[in-house]
Amino acid sequence: MAQIQEYQDLVLDALEVVEFKLIREKGDINNDALIFHPAMAHQIFGESESIFGYQDLHVKVLYTAGPLHIYLGVDYGKRVNEISGGEIKADDVVSTIAQSLPDGCYFINLDEFLKTLDKADKFQPFGEKVSEYTRPSDDGSERLFEIYQCDYKSSSFLKFFSRLQTFVLWFVDAASYIDTDDPQWSFFVCYEKYKNNDGQWQFATAGYTTVYEYYAYPQNKRPRISQMLILPPFQKLGLATQMVETIYKFYQSQKNVVDITVEDPSEDFQRLRNFVDARYCKKLKSFAPDEIIKGFNKEMVREARETLKLNPRQVRKVYELLRLFYTNLQDDEEYRGYRLEVKKRLNAVYYKQMKDLKKMERYKMDTEMLRARLPTIKQRMEQLQEEYIVVEQDYQSTIAKLKA
Repeated sequence: MAQIQEYQDLVLDALEVVEFKLIREKGDINNDALIFHPAMAHQIFGESESIFGYQDLHVKVLYTAGPLHIYLGVDYGKRVNEISGGEIKADDVVSTIAQSLPDGCYFINLDEFLKTLDKADKFQPFGEKVSEYTRPSDDGSERLFEIYQCDYKSSSFLKFFSRLQTFVLWFVDAASYIDTDDPQWSFFVCYEKYKNNDGQWQFATAGYTTVYEYYAYPQNKRPRISQMLILPPFQKLGLATQMVETIYKFYQSQKNVVDITVEDPSEDFQRLRNFVDARYCKKLKSFAPDEIIKGFNKEMVREARETLKLNPRQVRKVYELLRLFYTNLQDDEEYRGYRLEVKKRLNAVYYKQMKDLKKMERYKMDTEMLRARLPTIKQRMEQLQEEYIVVEQDYQSTIAKLKA
C-alpha cells in the first residue's frame, strides 16, 4: 500500500502555486504579467500553507477587475490519484478555497466567467464620490483614481463587497469578514477609472477601507478605521495615504464626530497614520517649531482634536515625531532633552508599578512576588534604551518621508 510519505515532492507551497489576476479584457486570461501571489494562505490551507498531490500545479483565482466576479480553477501535470493507482487522493483545492467564499459568488466554468466581462463596461461604483486624484503611470500618462463612500443597505453593493473582502484572507494577517448587517459600518472603496480599447470609461476596483461608527454620548460618534486593503497591483502608488486622507476629510467636516481612531493598527498602518497626521499637524499653530521645543501641552491636544479629530494618544505620538523632526541631533543638550522626554513616556507604566509597590510596602504588605515579576532598575534601564531605539528608528523613517 502506498504511503503519503513517499510523495513528499508533491507537497507544494500555496504561496507559490496560487495565482491571482484582475481581468479587464478576455486577453488578460493568458497574460502572465498580471499574476500576483498571496501574502499568506494559512486561513485557507492551514498553518503549513501547503497543497498536496500535484505536479506542475497552477491554482487560478481570477476576478473581473471592476465587479469582481470570481473564477476558480486548477491546471496541473499529474495528480497523486493517478500516480498512486488511486490509493491516495490529492487535495480538492477548488472546494477548499470555495469554503471561504460567500455562497454562489464564484464560477468554475471559465466560459461562463468570461461572459461576465461582456457586461463589465456597465459596472459603476457604488455610493457617493468623495475624492479623486491622479498618479503618473510608467508611460508618462496619468492614472485617475476615485474614492466612493457607501453606508446604505444596497443588496447589490453588499454582494459586491462580499466578493471584495475575500481578498483579506490572503493579504491581511488575522483578518476576518465583517458583519455587513450592522448599519454602523461605513465603506470607502477606491477605483481606477480608465479607458478601454473602445475609448469608453470603465472602473477597476483598487482597494477599500471599512470604518465602524461607534456611538458617543450624547449624540456623537467616534469613527474607527477597521480594515484597509490596497490590492497588490495598485500598491506603491500612494493609494493608502489618499484613502486615509479622504476618510479624515469626510469625518473632520462633521460636527458630531469626537475623534477618529484605528482598530489594532499594524506597524505599517501606524507608520502611514503617523505620516498623515504629522503632515497635517505641522500646519497647526501649536505644533510650530518654537512651540514644540517647549514640550507637550494641552493646547496641542485641543487644537489637533478640534481641527483634525485626533485622539490624545495619537497627538502625543505626532508631537514626539515632529519634535524629533525639528531637533538638532548635533546639539548634545537638545538631543538629550528629546530622548529623556520620550523615555519618560515609555517608562510611565513601570514607574507607576514601582510607585504602587512602595505604597504597599508602607502599609506593611508583602510585595515579594510582585517585585519578582518586575525587572530590576538596571534591567529596566537596558529595556528602556532598546525600546527607545525602536521608537526613534520608526520616527526617522516617517521623517524621511516628510522631507521627501
